[in-house]
Amino acid sequence: MKNIIVAGNWKSNVNFSDAEDLIVEIAENSEDRSNKVEVIICPPFVYLEMATDIQQESNLFIGAQNISSHENGAYTGEISGEMLKSMDVNFAIIGHSERRKYFNETDDILLDKLNMALKNHINPIFCIGELLEERQADKHFEVIKQQLENTVFKLSKEDFEHVTLAYEPVWAIGTGVTASKEQAQEMHAFIRNLISEKFGEVIADECFILYGGSCNASNAYELFSQPDVDGGLIGGASLKADEFLKIIDAAEAVTAKS
Repeated sequence: MKNIIVAGNWKSNVNFSDAEDLIVEIAENSEDRSNKVEVIICPPFVYLEMATDIQQESNLFIGAQNISSHENGAYTGEISGEMLKSMDVNFAIIGHSERRKYFNETDDILLDKLNMALKNHINPIFCIGELLEERQADKHFEVIKQQLENTVFKLSKEDFEHVTLAYEPVWAIGTGVTASKEQAQEMHAFIRNLISEKFGEVIADECFILYGGSCNASNAYELFSQPDVDGGLIGGASLKADEFLKIIDAAEAVTAKS
């Protein structure tokens, strides 16, 4: 069994002092864990340097929540891939539904961001997911397939190997509603089959597909136990050290069972 990834997306939350306390507590409690669980922390941009400093003496990886589609230049407010690379950032979340909805990020923009991350040796965590009305209309498979075909499936096989996917049904993000383990497994298996058809079975098997959407300490174990669920992209539960550490514990328990 390959490793399990537990990634925390802090979104636009936490002041500086609390951010430092949170990441230090997670780092200190991750020191003696097995290497079967990879822990990624994605704080707001302004905390990345602090996070990567702490990372150097821990088992954590650090990710950004976004990346500019532009190179360095006259793009006020943007954070370029070169800037992130210079801070030893390992990952960047791209395509989150909140970026698509509130900041009008199209598939073309997301593809540019993917290429910018890869150019700077930053591993994308690429998010896909359907709206509630799309699932209710039984269009969820169609939506996911189109999201993949318009973005990551336009990458070369070599570039795609550096991409982690995160399936986040939009109707489950921040709502307290979680996809059942059967729903998560069904979609993850569908995604892996699409990857196999596009890039081959080996790459499909090696690709990490995370689940996101109200994943927490009480449901993480059953979600991560599904054969095609390779971990989670955690939102609100990543803002509380105790809760996040319990999710990591659940991932450890799944790896120990296999």
